[in-house]
Amino acid sequence: MIFYLSATGNTRWAAEYLAQATGEKLISMAEAIHSNCQFLLAEDERIGFVFPVHGWRPPRLVRKFLSQTELRGVDGHFCFALCTAGDDIGQSMEILNHDLRRLHLKTESIYSLIMPESYVGLPFMDVDKPEKEKAKKQQAEKQLHEFAEEIRQRKRGICKTYKGHWPRTNSWLLGTIFDRLLISDKPFRVNADECIRCGKCVEACITGNMTGGKGELPQWKHQGDCCTCFACYHHCPVRAIEYGGRTKNKGQYYFTQKRHL
Repeated sequence: MIFYLSATGNTRWAAEYLAQATGEKLISMAEAIHSNCQFLLAEDERIGFVFPVHGWRPPRLVRKFLSQTELRGVDGHFCFALCTAGDDIGQSMEILNHDLRRLHLKTESIYSLIMPESYVGLPFMDVDKPEKEKAKKQQAEKQLHEFAEEIRQRKRGICKTYKGHWPRTNSWLLGTIFDRLLISDKPFRVNADECIRCGKCVEACITGNMTGGKGELPQWKHQGDCCTCFACYHHCPVRAIEYGGRTKNKGQYYFTQKRHL
């Protein structure tokens, strides 16, 4: 059983790759969080968590999902986690393991993949240039093939992550600031003159934080559910969505490469 969260497709690609390689069932945390979040593990089933890193931490939705989930029959099951990020992950895995304690779980092998950048919420951050995006995808596919084989074999004690030079500072100092000040839907806006009312942004929102849809202008609910993943911005085909002035003249990205197992 592999639980995953994905906004612009990087993590979904990795999760689908692992599910195919291991034969495990794939469950979207964004969808499952609206259910009773109770799961019964089959005999010898692997338990996996695959998610993007937001501000050197697991996304809010992941942590919320873990706080209300019940897993039955976890004893003896191999548990792993893989996260995707544009660069380093800080202490994301330590935070994940802290949240897994209430489920009586601890990851036995952990991995991170550097993937194309999608966070554009700060003035100095933009998507990668095409050549860098291509290079990251090629390297990630090679690594993921290796990771998948280790996970398939249930190899324990593996730690293949890139924490960066200041993991604790990034996750606990900068991450706290990021979580409190930069995760908000308030700066989002839509240019009504440019919007073609296709509904793709609403469909892309992983938290259900938008209203609208085909034939209507999108609106954000401002109820604290937004995780500022920018899926709505990246999936807009006419660049009608902006995040205040921070996304002006910036690029868009969502995963399009096919998998090759």
